[in-house]
Amino acid sequence: MKDEVVATIEASAPRRIMGVGMLAAVGVILLYVAFSTPPSAAWLVFLLVVGLGALVLAVRMWQATAYRIELTEEVLRCSDGTEIARVADIETIDRGFFAFKPSNGFLMRRKTPGPRAWFPGLWWRMGRRIGVGGVTPGAHSKAMSEILAAMIAKRDLGLE
Repeated sequence: MKDEVVATIEASAPRRIMGVGMLAAVGVILLYVAFSTPPSAAWLVFLLVVGLGALVLAVRMWQATAYRIELTEEVLRCSDGTEIARVADIETIDRGFFAFKPSNGFLMRRKTPGPRAWFPGLWWRMGRRIGVGGVTPGAHSKAMSEILAAMIAKRDLGLE
């Protein structure tokens, strides 16, 4: 029963299309401007680099948002098998208005640092901080953060 999924977060098709479409549109517009009216050499390089970067990021976001985030009693993981964080290792959850968190998401702080990882539009991890959210529905993220907060409070009170 410890491997039973308690909550999931996944990007809906319209959100995926909108997020990826916006990034791709920025990339295409920048490349169009670079080739249609070539500016000075420095600006041309800037437009090409940022335009290609936006297109690469759009492809990466499309790939990343195909997965979902799953919460079990022991671990928060991505559906591709990547372990995001163990519930026992989560120190705090921040859902505040001014928190440095993804859109429609929440921020977690682990007790120990983990390797950097980034699934654009879904989740990221830098050291002890983990951001969950992006193109995900806010209601799903809020529900998962509430369940995680209850699990952490239960753990801290020794009720396990």
